Amino acid sequence: MTHADHPARESPVTQQLAPDPRAAGILVPLLIGCLVALLLGVYGGLHEPTGFSVNVTGFSSGAYAKAWLTSLAALLAVVQVVSARIMYSGSPSPAWVSTLHRWSGRIAVLLTVPVLVHCLFALGFQTYSPRVLAHSLFGCVFYGTFVSKMLSLSRRGVPNWAVPVLGGVLFTALIAVWLTSAVWLFGAKGLHS
Repeated sequence: MTHADHPARESPVTQQLAPDPRAAGILVPLLIGCLVALLLGVYGGLHEPTGFSVNVTGFSSGAYAKAWLTSLAALLAVVQVVSARIMYSGSPSPAWVSTLHRWSGRIAVLLTVPVLVHCLFALGFQTYSPRVLAHSLFGCVFYGTFVSKMLSLSRRGVPNWAVPVLGGVLFTALIAVWLTSAVWLFGAKGLHS
């Protein structure tokens, strides 16, 4: 029997690199998310910052309100990762895990809304230092990815890998925002002013 007599076999590497026919289903959510991120950055860069926007009762300043709200959101993001890991482990998970996952995500995003409003209107998109530029970029990526992930959850034809990957990007962006703002503020000025 010659080599030509054997049916062609795909190697495991070729099988893994084959395009996912459902990958096109993620394009619309990704494009809308990119548009949201771009619009936030452009708006933040073009409008004149007011210097003040939001001060949540109980905090000494807008900066500390942002830092503590982002810290709580980051803590809930860790809950998101742990609960997602349990849900995607392949083993049956308790019913409360998916409820915990949904609500921790909702609350985390709600905690970031006053932060977004303050950053966008009081400070704008800033570039005066590498830390501040990274913070501005990651903030835009966070909300763009959030929009992409939410649109992907209810859309048919989205590949199975899309939501976990978007969740990972969302988590990474939030932790980067937290590191470049709250952690920096607490390290530079303490836990309160």
